[in-house]
Amino acid sequence: MAKVQPRTEVVGIDEAQFLGDEIVDVCTQLANLGKRVIVAGLDTDYLGRPFEPMPRLLAMAEEITKLLAICVRCGNPAVHTQRLVESEELIVVGASGMYEARCRRCFETNPALANAKKEGPQLIARGRAAGTTAK
Repeated sequence: MAKVQPRTEVVGIDEAQFLGDEIVDVCTQLANLGKRVIVAGLDTDYLGRPFEPMPRLLAMAEEITKLLAICVRCGNPAVHTQRLVESEELIVVGASGMYEARCRRCFETNPALANAKKEGPQLIARGRAAGTTAK
């Protein structure tokens, strides 16, 4: 809070689900000072459960815009973040290949089954075998 200048009008906060419960108080203080606070983050965890502190932030928000990704399996709106690696930890920081966007139908709460579940239309790459030519 000490680093927010009096002339600051808008404060943006990304990945709020990783910032802990303190972020709720910080957002409240900023809003009470007349700042516009824009917060982004996942509202559910890898099991599809509410991801704290996002439910508390959503409850106090004056305006909410929910954005969805596209399911990598079938192309429908994705409401879940599918974890592709096994871990009991709530937060597993990783790069490409550890998470992917999934719709309700393609989402699997068990990461061990996440790579095997093949419901919905799949994108299939078709190509010629090596050494063949077109006629």
